[in-house]
Amino acid sequence: MSRMSRTDASLLGRWWWSVDRPSVAIVAMIIVIGVVVLLAAGPSAAARLRISNEFYFSMKQLMFLGPAILMMLTISFLTPLQTRRLGVVVFAGMLVLMVAAVLFSSGINGAKRWVDFGIIGIQPSEFAKPGFVIVAAWMLAEGARNPAFPGGAIAMGLYGVFAILLLLQPDYGQWALITAVWAMMFFIAGWSWLWIGALGVVGLGALFAGYKMSDHVAARIDSFLDPANGETFQVDRSLETIANGGLIGRGDTAAFKGQLPDAHTDFIFAVAAEEFGFILGLTIIVLFAVFVMRTLLLASAQRSIFIQTAVAGLVATIGFQSVINVGVSLRALPAKGMTLPFISYGVSSLLATALTIGFIFSLTRVHPGAWRRKEIMP
Repeated sequence: MSRMSRTDASLLGRWWWSVDRPSVAIVAMIIVIGVVVLLAAGPSAAARLRISNEFYFSMKQLMFLGPAILMMLTISFLTPLQTRRLGVVVFAGMLVLMVAAVLFSSGINGAKRWVDFGIIGIQPSEFAKPGFVIVAAWMLAEGARNPAFPGGAIAMGLYGVFAILLLLQPDYGQWALITAVWAMMFFIAGWSWLWIGALGVVGLGALFAGYKMSDHVAARIDSFLDPANGETFQVDRSLETIANGGLIGRGDTAAFKGQLPDAHTDFIFAVAAEEFGFILGLTIIVLFAVFVMRTLLLASAQRSIFIQTAVAGLVATIGFQSVINVGVSLRALPAKGMTLPFISYGVSSLLATALTIGFIFSLTRVHPGAWRRKEIMP
């Protein structure tokens, strides 16, 4: 096969020389690590849940990995205008499904977060996050361009609707994540510190209300603040699993992962550390950190407030989610069920992460001749 040239005018050729190739390479490495780690974590999780097929979780994840990668790459070919339109459709559609989940879902452990489509169940809030970021960035950019346009108020209203639905499910972890992302977007878009401060006060108030009204939330926070008098079984097993891995891991002799609940989802980082050691654990952290920092640098180089705000918000969802997952495994944060993007098992998480990364690649690509307002936004 001949090497792809910069003069290649094909669709694939134009994409290859316009996308940020180091970012593509980092995402590819994370995906490969995810496949390997899930193959290690899947059998013990299946045994714990008494599933006869020890590779059930690995096979199901691999079945959806191909479509996820295809979706990510397809979205990355879009122009910023097309990406913005898709973001609006995704956000609107997922809000409808979130309402349906709250009203009609039977719920799992008291939480109504899932919509069952028969062969697959999805968590609409996972997909709503990137859609919300795109729509909110659009409104903030329009407000920055034209002070007479109530972009900030509209964006705040959309956040309010999204936040209320998350709290009704309830899903305090996702609410806290999207609130942190939202505050960062406000800051990047150049809005008043008064707005940001007001958002912070509202967030702290909602968190306090959650602590007082939800025994589940209160128990997790209390256990984090005072481990000696709380339920810390999961986190204790996670720390033991990580410590057992040492520097280079235990490989086939890894034993602690079999005692770890949610080894294939919330605590998969601990399995990676036991199977492959501190080296892989550090590699995972560095890859996510480099991806986030590089993407933020790409965003800062853009002329469009819309692209700057949207890209920063999108990569923040990946970064914050990664920090929360790893932080919980290391007892640096209160326990909260949140997946590690592209590594933890979960169809909704996998597809939603692919959607988010596809949006990032689309908005950070070089788009020659596309600097018309309707293509890029202000």
